[in-house]
Amino acid sequence: MTNNDILRQIRYAFEYNDDKMKDIFSLVEFEATRSQVCDWLKKEDEDSYVKMEDKELATFLNGFINEKRGKKDGTPMRPEDNLNNNIVFRKLKIALNLNDVEILSILDLANMRVSKHELSAFFRNPSQRQYRKCNDQFLRNFLYGMQLKYREAAIKENEAKGEED
Repeated sequence: MTNNDILRQIRYAFEYNDDKMKDIFSLVEFEATRSQVCDWLKKEDEDSYVKMEDKELATFLNGFINEKRGKKDGTPMRPEDNLNNNIVFRKLKIALNLNDVEILSILDLANMRVSKHELSAFFRNPSQRQYRKCNDQFLRNFLYGMQLKYREAAIKENEAKGEED
């Protein structure tokens, strides 16, 4: 999966518009322009598509954590220069404040079954023997399950906000 794919999946699952995406970046003091956000969200075959770098996605995910959980006191999170699926998965887990049972239920929505033991291997230190690399298929299924779990509520929330305005 590309970083752009991951960004598109999160945007879709939570029904974020361009302004909301910019706001999430600004939560970690990164000023993304509307044009940058739009170019990152385009598919590879579209004109003006721009490949999202690891540091940019890590910045967005840190902002997503702040959006969902609130900003932590102290030193702000530094975005990683190099991302892998395990780090992305961990950041999503933190942002959504998910425990193992909740992650397993999200995976179940996507018809993917894994044990708690297999799941915990994704969150281990890479130097540990039990560490397991999170492959694209697994992350894709988790993002799909996330859409199934959160999208409908996000749409209703946006509709409610629209009625209030």
